[in-house]
Amino acid sequence: MKLIITLLFGTYLSIQVNTQPEIQDNPIFPLQGKHVHSSSIIECPNGDLLACWFHGSGERTADDVVIQGARLKKGGNKWSPVFLMADTPDFPDCNPVLFIDQKERLRLFWIVVRANRWEQSILKYGMSTDYQRSEVPKWDWQDIILLKPGDTFAETIEAAFRELVTEEPMWAEYAPLYSTMITEAARDKAKRQTGWMTRTHPIVLPGGRILLPLYSDGYNVCLVAISDDDGENWRASKPIVGLGPIQPSIVRKKDGTLVAYMRDSGNAPYRVLTSTSTDDGESWSPAIDTKIPNPGSSLETITLQDGRWVMVFNDTEDGRHSLAAALSDDEGETWKWKRHVGRSDNREKSFAYPSLIQAEDGMLHLTYSYKEQGQATIRHCMFGADWIEQ
Repeated sequence: MKLIITLLFGTYLSIQVNTQPEIQDNPIFPLQGKHVHSSSIIECPNGDLLACWFHGSGERTADDVVIQGARLKKGGNKWSPVFLMADTPDFPDCNPVLFIDQKERLRLFWIVVRANRWEQSILKYGMSTDYQRSEVPKWDWQDIILLKPGDTFAETIEAAFRELVTEEPMWAEYAPLYSTMITEAARDKAKRQTGWMTRTHPIVLPGGRILLPLYSDGYNVCLVAISDDDGENWRASKPIVGLGPIQPSIVRKKDGTLVAYMRDSGNAPYRVLTSTSTDDGESWSPAIDTKIPNPGSSLETITLQDGRWVMVFNDTEDGRHSLAAALSDDEGETWKWKRHVGRSDNREKSFAYPSLIQAEDGMLHLTYSYKEQGQATIRHCMFGADWIEQ
């Protein structure tokens, strides 16, 4: 570790970063006073990297929040100036997710927050076929995604709570007291058709099915938006129910089983939660604790080209001052190797909300939110899987 001095508006600010030769970790833009958070990164077919995040004076309660982005040209070492990706005037735009579909169209998924309440959010997407010639993507289409969880939504929630041992009081926007009120809210068609929010990358199954992971702060449950026609139409899976699972990240085992890893928004012990699906995402087992610590913070897990899994997560039960990358060679049964991307004894520093991909050349690219002394940026980190094993 060494101290890197960054010049910002004529003032030197010290940032503690990991600078081993095997890893590169740099800010996409200088530290600044606005709230920047929840990034997403993708590799374009031409090798460029695109990243985006939300930016404004707050989150759901700040109507000036927009989606911003930047581009790193293939072979380059400096990100472009920040540009606007999406803005719904006078509404907060949050939680952007980048995805390139099988027709090589760029898709941006994000939420627009109504009434300054997460559970009233609308799921939107933009699509671009002209995103590689210039720094800023040119959007061809923009629309909303409507999901209609049926009556089985409430039935699945009720059955899962019977299977799980609930400990009151739990919390969700619709339920200061938990399981009974969540089940009652699940019977409300209006409530269950709104508030589904993005956070992590979609995955594409071998048959072409797209699974877009979603979650609700109203219900404190997750589900998956399913498309079998390359994103033209979407429908809802059955919910992933547990004691506070949100922000799922999905990987696929060699036998076809899907595994979702989720942030823990429930009570102690604070652990990464997991759920499985054996029917290509249609239905999911109740979410249960793993042994992996989680302080109530987002994570992402991906499958590497060689079949191993990598998870990037905050490896604490309290605080976002430590961000780790872990490697599994047995499809999540164990995580034998772990190294820290960012870590500080100063708990006011924050390394959080990772977005992770593996590029065509095998390198891992990670973006994450970084905060210190009331200022924030999005950092880009590049490393190989062998770095984790060292």
